[in-house]
Amino acid sequence: MRRFYTLVVSNPKKLLALFALLVVAAAACQTGVDVNYNVTDYLPPDTPSTQALEVLGEEFAGGIPNARCMVRDVTLPEALEIKSRLAAVPGVESVTWLDDAVDVLAPLETQDASTVEAYYKDGAALYTLTISEEHRIDAVAAVREIAGEDGALTGDAASTADATTGTVAEVRLITVIAVLFVWLILTLTTSNWAEPVIVLVGLGVATVLNAGSNIIFGEISFVTNAAGSVLQLACTLDYSVFLIHRFAECLEDSPDPREAMTEALCRSTTSIMSSGLTTVIGFLALVFMRFGLGSDLGTALAKGIVISMITVFVFEPALILTTYKLMRRTRHRAFLPGFGKFARFVSRVMLPMLAVFAIIMVPACIASTKNDFYYGSAYIYAEGTRYGEDTAAVEAVFGKSDTYVAMVERGDTAREQALSDALHAIPEVESVLSYVDSVGAEIPMEYLDPGTLELLVSDGYSRFVITVASDSEGERAFSLVEEVRAILDSIYPGAYYLAGDGVSVYDLMDTITADNVKVNVIAIAAVFLVLLLSFKSLSLPVILVLSIETAIWINMAIPYFRGSTVFYISYLIVSSIQLGATVDYAILFADRYLEFRRAMPKREAVLRTVSAVTVSVSTSGSAIIVVGLGLGAVSKHQIISQLGYFLGIGGALSLAIVLFVLPGFMYLCDGLIRRSTRNANFLISKEVKTHE
Repeated sequence: MRRFYTLVVSNPKKLLALFALLVVAAAACQTGVDVNYNVTDYLPPDTPSTQALEVLGEEFAGGIPNARCMVRDVTLPEALEIKSRLAAVPGVESVTWLDDAVDVLAPLETQDASTVEAYYKDGAALYTLTISEEHRIDAVAAVREIAGEDGALTGDAASTADATTGTVAEVRLITVIAVLFVWLILTLTTSNWAEPVIVLVGLGVATVLNAGSNIIFGEISFVTNAAGSVLQLACTLDYSVFLIHRFAECLEDSPDPREAMTEALCRSTTSIMSSGLTTVIGFLALVFMRFGLGSDLGTALAKGIVISMITVFVFEPALILTTYKLMRRTRHRAFLPGFGKFARFVSRVMLPMLAVFAIIMVPACIASTKNDFYYGSAYIYAEGTRYGEDTAAVEAVFGKSDTYVAMVERGDTAREQALSDALHAIPEVESVLSYVDSVGAEIPMEYLDPGTLELLVSDGYSRFVITVASDSEGERAFSLVEEVRAILDSIYPGAYYLAGDGVSVYDLMDTITADNVKVNVIAIAAVFLVLLLSFKSLSLPVILVLSIETAIWINMAIPYFRGSTVFYISYLIVSSIQLGATVDYAILFADRYLEFRRAMPKREAVLRTVSAVTVSVSTSGSAIIVVGLGLGAVSKHQIISQLGYFLGIGGALSLAIVLFVLPGFMYLCDGLIRRSTRNANFLISKEVKTHE
């Protein structure tokens, strides 16, 4: 590596020019990366609802209804006129209203009351729309304009449109907050005014290169788009800080900046590479999820960590050497005091803290698995947001509603009638639109208008549009999906398809709950293996992984004790991210403890380690805390917001355990670590030798 680093420090200007070109190219590529805001698009292709959606797209022109629009204070003629206006909006593929279920020319008092009130109640008309993905944003805006200020629009199309327009602004604000905080913390922890700018430039180059290189995927998820860059910044900040600190140390032995930088790179390679590798592995564990959102985020973040390491080893040395004179001219006094007093405080409380850690570890682990979960996107916008208020307004008048689409083999109207009767017998079913319901089994298809016929049947299938008075998720919603599937399977064994929001959420729940244990086991096992090879120790990997995993358990147990509901996507993703992002703190602590322990007794080694690593781990840890909490506070998208809060609180817990509990672990297990670590070479006092 020394030969490579010598080449790097010998050509700083050429390397800066090369990276400048790469940044320009990456920035241009970034505009070509699409963002997907639909959670259910990441379901595995072999799930029943995904297969049903594929068949539905092939057989029928109109998709599944994905929006409900309520217009207040309208008469029947006005409601029909509004339906025509809604149908004329570009991107609105279909509009269903009362006239599709009953004869509105006849007195409504003579019609089925439950059917009428599903579409028209208290002077308010409720339309069910199918809005195309390509024109979603413009179509949602146009529909809201038609509905008026007193109207309301809810459903997947509306929430996705809001997420698409709102997340862009949120990402910019979160990035500004993160950059300003990192600049502040670097100003406090570095020795000159230029260093914070140098580190931020390096981080900026790495994040732009990663964002631009996402073009190889063509499309990324909304989670990756919102959290990817700031997570990359927070997780890799310590690499740059560590290199600059090593460079300052090496300058004391070698006044030549190039020689000092070469030596700094050689000394920091192992630490940065091991920390980076564990972080990459933590993120890559998400790739093993069958749920594609995890793979999307994990791949992008792992790629980002690798790019950041390359930037630290190639770009930043060139930048530091080019600006070295500026760094010398802008030196300032240290703003932070030494951490000797803090280390002595830790030495007094570390064993009691270890006892507390041991007491809460098992309950936290158990409680972390007992949370109540949201699996889909029905609750991604809380009250106080435009979408949340619209949803509440619609449900206050018409109640909760979801739409399923069933497709069965065409041709047997008797079986279709039996299916319709069985579906109508379910209490939650409000209406069923199908050939036998709308036309009648006794009327031959050749007598129907082709436009009407193509909405109800295709060459191979008859379609049933089922409106249910149910949420898209929850125990009753999931049991309703099972009930409808059971009816379909009893009449059309193995020859039916069922799609819809609630159906997709059911499959989503079924898929991602199965991912949980697998992803965690893979992440823990892989990180354990890396630590085993890095430290050549049997005990240290157990101590370090157990410390960070307990921080994760406590983090995941907090919602349980608060009685709040967790988005399972956030719950699943944050476990791997917190492990990968914060195990670095434990690695750095253990590495420095081993170094000091070779020259001094264990208590003094603990004191020196705490004093030496507090600045480094606090710099990186505080960045993750602020980035996470900022993400949680700024984003109105509840999945992203909850993920941010989990990261912020989890970062604080990991940092606290590393600084207050891990010292006690090292002190109490010193003998075990010495005996189970290859070439530990700990300093052993005469008293210990005599005792042994």
